[in-house]
Amino acid sequence: MICRVTSPYAQDGFGVGFDWGPVGAGVVAGDIVAVVDVLSFTTAVTVAADLGVDVYPYRWRDETAVAYAEQYGAKLAVGRSEAGPGDVSLSPVSIRRVTGITKLVLPSPNGSTIAKLLSDTGATVIAVSLRNRLAAAEWVTRQLAGRPAAKVVAIAAGERWKDGSLRPAVEDLWGAGGFLSALRSDDLSPEARAAVAAYDAVAGELPKLLHECAGGRELTQYGYPEDVAIAAEVDQSRSVPVLRDGMMFRST
Repeated sequence: MICRVTSPYAQDGFGVGFDWGPVGAGVVAGDIVAVVDVLSFTTAVTVAADLGVDVYPYRWRDETAVAYAEQYGAKLAVGRSEAGPGDVSLSPVSIRRVTGITKLVLPSPNGSTIAKLLSDTGATVIAVSLRNRLAAAEWVTRQLAGRPAAKVVAIAAGERWKDGSLRPAVEDLWGAGGFLSALRSDDLSPEARAAVAAYDAVAGELPKLLHECAGGRELTQYGYPEDVAIAAEVDQSRSVPVLRDGMMFRST
């Protein structure tokens, strides 16, 4: 008889879990997984969803991304610094300004990459930000009514240091914690409870603290303060982008 040892990192035995980055997403499996990348992938996805634009997450912005966009007849987002009039980038501002598109391939090294990795796991993957954390929690609660045994996991995307290692981004911790807090579950793993506590500690000071955290200061320094302001539109979106067949479409 084979004795299988459960990974101590999997947060088994809890209905709600939390972890960081693509490695955490691979270890802490969920039936419903919320990817959280507040600055800026999941914020950009919710802005697109509000406008009726479907988003195709993609890992890299290279020649394969060009072919991928052509395959679906979608517009390919460019880098923020490369964007000109009529272009779309990871900047939520650029998505709000563009007209005439219904499909967008949106590469990013963090949130988009995690969503793409999860697309083949069989999990229901949703994009969560501070803008839609309440709507997303309500949507998940409705899903759980028919799937009471389903496990919910929030994955904070984080950022990368220059050496490629994970830089935990506090804005993603807040976004994940805000979503998990709104679930009002009494079956949270210790990690999920820590994320909820982090959000609850700052909820009364958002959006101010989003502008003052390292990620907010970085985008402002690079000339994108409006992107931070959009990310700080707490609970202003009712869109819940759901990943299906490689595409994130709006579900409300």
